[in-house]
Amino acid sequence: MSKKILWLLFISNFLGTVYGYEWYWIQMTNTIAEKPFWYVYFVPDSPTASLFFTLSVGYLLLDHTSIKQSGKLYQAIRGFIEAFALITSFKYGIWAVTMIWAGAWQGVAVGWDGWMLTSSHLAMALEALLFVRWYRYRVGAIVLVAAWTFWNDFMDYERGVFPSLPSVLVDNFYRTIEAFTIGLSVVAILIAVYCLIVRRKTSS
Repeated sequence: MSKKILWLLFISNFLGTVYGYEWYWIQMTNTIAEKPFWYVYFVPDSPTASLFFTLSVGYLLLDHTSIKQSGKLYQAIRGFIEAFALITSFKYGIWAVTMIWAGAWQGVAVGWDGWMLTSSHLAMALEALLFVRWYRYRVGAIVLVAAWTFWNDFMDYERGVFPSLPSVLVDNFYRTIEAFTIGLSVVAILIAVYCLIVRRKTSS
């Protein structure tokens, strides 16, 4: 929670978010051209997760400099952002690493970018778990993020806006990947609920 560490996390996650949206850019433009415009919001899964984690670190920096707000709207927005950061960062961090190495198991070359994406997405999952103890989200935020998460899964696999995957995975394991993704959603949401319960017990 040192200010230097928080700034390092804020900057590195911000840069990773920019890179992530750039990585998805072609798929986003193709989605806009071929499908209803609003589908595009469900395309860049990982960079959106890292964007919300970046914002959650921003709140911790505000606390660190004693710039605090206590209004209900402020707390509701902050809680939603923190719940979104936790659930989606864990989910897509684990998901991306699994897909990279599932592809490798099917003979897809990993390469330097595969290793880079593996390390960065593992960091996404880990940092969300490390910082959840300082999050302030409540039950309502979890419910909203859960609704978004399951709808995102529907959009990905029933409307075809899932992240680009090697053809060998899409052709042979499409429904398995869909089930795995939904399962990760459930696990990530349960983690958020468990952490909320622990926080309430320790603060009482």
